[in-house]
Amino acid sequence: MSTHVELPSYREQAPEVAARFARLQQRPVALEVSGLTKKFETPRGVVTALSDVSFSVHKRELMCVIGPSGCGKSTLVRILAGLETATAGELKVYGEPVSGPGPDRGMVFQGYTLFPWLSVKENVMFGPKMAGKSSFTAEREAREWIDLVGLAKFENSYPHQLSGGMKQRVAIARALANQPRVLFMDEPFGALDAQTRCKMQSYLLDIWKNVDITIVFITHDLDEAVFLSDRILVLDANPGRVAEIVEVPVPRPRSEQQLFDPTFMATRKHIDHMMHPPGQEQKEAPVLRMAVADPDVI
Repeated sequence: MSTHVELPSYREQAPEVAARFARLQQRPVALEVSGLTKKFETPRGVVTALSDVSFSVHKRELMCVIGPSGCGKSTLVRILAGLETATAGELKVYGEPVSGPGPDRGMVFQGYTLFPWLSVKENVMFGPKMAGKSSFTAEREAREWIDLVGLAKFENSYPHQLSGGMKQRVAIARALANQPRVLFMDEPFGALDAQTRCKMQSYLLDIWKNVDITIVFITHDLDEAVFLSDRILVLDANPGRVAEIVEVPVPRPRSEQQLFDPTFMATRKHIDHMMHPPGQEQKEAPVLRMAVADPDVI
């Protein structure tokens, strides 16, 4: 008995989804990337990690960036955050050219990057205090961000006393406390277990709804990209180029039940085929046999 399910086209959008994208396109452009290229000098010669990458992200949009290993996702986000320099191309935030780090952009890494000797509250206060705010103001604002990520009861705890998901929520609060206009997230949930990762995705969507922030989110997880995104930037590898920008047709608000919706599955399948084209076989790694062959172990 066949279990094949005919999926709709990922390009099909319900009227409310199409209307939402029409409104999104009317918003100001928060981030504009034009002709971004990055080359590295290596002992074997010049390696091009990114080639002529161009795209834009609108205000309060959540865009995920996905692609095969080696496509330059992390290099791209580090350039956008000002942590690396591009070989060529231009980056603008709300129309203003930028070429280095700035308070208009925040960054959340896969590692938690918290100061272990500071409490949750002190970690979140750190940025505002470095920006010149008084301890009183920094503490008041820190408590607001800590409350937003649901950790008010843990403001005096230290990183070693927190779970992985809680540490990442503190990292998000610390980044938001600097009040950036664009937040970059480089696989922030990649080190978490599956259950915690799902919870963090929902937390992020709740935070995004309540903060005036534009998010560019790097991931290698197809379900995560479709679940979170308004649009998905798909990169080719070697060198990294824009393959397609996919408008996610899954309605908002998002829920875990949508993971099994035909629209969700169609979008995921399309991106999977782009990253792993049918007929492109994976080369098998050589196997060193360390046990006697057993016909029951196949």
